[in-house]
Amino acid sequence: MNPLRCLLPCLIAAHLVAQAPPAAERLRAEAFRTHGAYEDLAWLCDRIGPRLSGSPQLDQAIAWAQSRLKAAGLVNVHTEPVMVPHWVRGHESAELLLPTPTRLNILGLGGSVGTPDGGLTADVVVVGSFEELDKLGEAVKGKIVLFDVPFKGYGHTVVYRHDGAAKAARYGAVAALVRSVGPVSLDTPHTGAMDYDPAFPKIPTAAVTIEASTQMRRMQQRGERIQMKLVMGAKTLPDAPSANVVAEIRGTEKPGEVVILSGHLDSWDVGQGAQDDGAGSVIAMEAARLIQSLGLKPRRTIRVVLWTNEENGLRGGRAYRDAHRAEFKDIVAALETDSGSERIKAFSLELRNATPEAKAAALATLKTFEQVLVPFGPVDLRLGGSGADVSPMVAEGVPGIGVSHAATHYFDIHHTHADTFDKVEKDDLAHNAAALATFAFALAQSEARFQ
Repeated sequence: MNPLRCLLPCLIAAHLVAQAPPAAERLRAEAFRTHGAYEDLAWLCDRIGPRLSGSPQLDQAIAWAQSRLKAAGLVNVHTEPVMVPHWVRGHESAELLLPTPTRLNILGLGGSVGTPDGGLTADVVVVGSFEELDKLGEAVKGKIVLFDVPFKGYGHTVVYRHDGAAKAARYGAVAALVRSVGPVSLDTPHTGAMDYDPAFPKIPTAAVTIEASTQMRRMQQRGERIQMKLVMGAKTLPDAPSANVVAEIRGTEKPGEVVILSGHLDSWDVGQGAQDDGAGSVIAMEAARLIQSLGLKPRRTIRVVLWTNEENGLRGGRAYRDAHRAEFKDIVAALETDSGSERIKAFSLELRNATPEAKAAALATLKTFEQVLVPFGPVDLRLGGSGADVSPMVAEGVPGIGVSHAATHYFDIHHTHADTFDKVEKDDLAHNAAALATFAFALAQSEARFQ
């Protein structure tokens, strides 16, 4: 690689970024003056609520987002149709019959089948790993398998939620339960997506609370028989129409070059979807509104994309990839914010299939934007992951940038009834919208490229 070729974009970016702090301060002041992201999120949570794919609430959110983006003065506001999965929870309940009759809080996992009419009754076998299940083998036939696996980070533990039913069905289990994937619980079960192995029967699967899971573990350790009645009315309906929402601030000099700001509008069907990902959606919307309202004119186009169906299918991200593949070479970066409402702590650049030298050069370019983020405290600019919705196009070479938040308590309430608006801090949303707007505007003003 020619060293001058690598150095020139960095020098140009540094020069432009050096001029940016006044814009950063104006954006921050406007964000704290209006608190638009906070007001938008309150409306989304209180008036629309949870927004699972295929639901009327997601349709309402899509229409609402378009109206807000138009009111903010963005152009080319439109939807891009996507067919999405339509899973419905139905009535569900769980009750321990032995050794002590106890009603349990459960949440069926997205994509699960239901129980037979009237439910099913079976003994429960508690395991702590897939390896423990394999050792038991067909000893679990006709039983309910409970995976009581402590939270050791989301990526490590979520495999039991995703694959538990398929693993248990292999040995003839009639249902699978998983300990909620989170560090704490106030008797609040955690839902999320799961999948089946077509080689084995589809069996009902649900999450139980940490309290219930550890209680059944103790019962088994005492040698007590655990018997449960499980009722689940879950079913999957035919795919439903939905859409990604798209809006732009057109670039003044290079409108064909695009910086994407994004979050996903859909959520699970419990709580209000405030952290996951109402916060990310309104931060992306508000960042664009702030730039527009201050009359800032980016040289490149800033495009807001609000994804559909991140939670149980990723259909929005895949449809966008398929529809926009021809312009991938002109997408400077695709940013996604999907880790709650706490303050932004990092922007992480993901480049697939790049050489170590190319990644080092791209990181050096990214680091030239450090100065513009000074008003927002320590913000790490690093290599790392981007986001689920942008991942289909990142896999094909588009630079992805993940917006990482502090997420101190994110997984405490993630995918639970407790993901509600009251846990959002007003100033955090204003801070985040201004930081995202500042970074996006600086990137849109620069000549920087990451590939």
